[in-house]
Amino acid sequence: MARRAETIEMAVLGLLHEGPLHGYELRKRLNLMFGWGRVLSYGSLYPALKKMLRANLIEEATSPVPVTRRPRIVYDVTEAGHAEFERLMSEVGPTAWEDGNFDIRFAFFGRTDMEIRLRVLEGRRTRLQERLVRIQQDLERTQAEVNRYAAELQRHGVESVEREVRWLSDLIQAERGHTLPDQSASAQPAPEQPAQPISTIPDH
Repeated sequence: MARRAETIEMAVLGLLHEGPLHGYELRKRLNLMFGWGRVLSYGSLYPALKKMLRANLIEEATSPVPVTRRPRIVYDVTEAGHAEFERLMSEVGPTAWEDGNFDIRFAFFGRTDMEIRLRVLEGRRTRLQERLVRIQQDLERTQAEVNRYAAELQRHGVESVEREVRWLSDLIQAERGHTLPDQSASAQPAPEQPAQPISTIPDH
């Protein structure tokens, strides 16, 4: 739970770096970042905002509105919040490339230097390659025990991880060349990290 709160904090600070936002717009943009599988409720957002207000990482202001409407509270990042965001983005370690944090870190990569970006990308790729090995070993051990649909689901998971590994390899190569990867090239496996073939699981 604490790690989830830290991820929300990083995302909020990153978005507020771009300008003040009120709660509704902030939640909408956070949900776009988190994706449909991790929808952020107001019950999660507002306690996080209150905690950040107490820590002086953000501040409240009243946005100008027509006199016929109620004033709206907007949130802005403070100097302390700027410093905390820079600290969070400069951290490099296992939490930076875990599933819950990597997407948020990647969304704000433009505010980090190339060395940090490379270390996070390489850490994420290594983590996924280790995951692939475990999944493939599990498949080999259990292929006689699963039906065709379970096998297809497992294979889909493997292929998803393999695609992300190829994407990361393209990004790493592009970072070293100081340019973003070509979209058409991202569909091809990186030569230095060939994907391991998955043995076909027989139908039962």
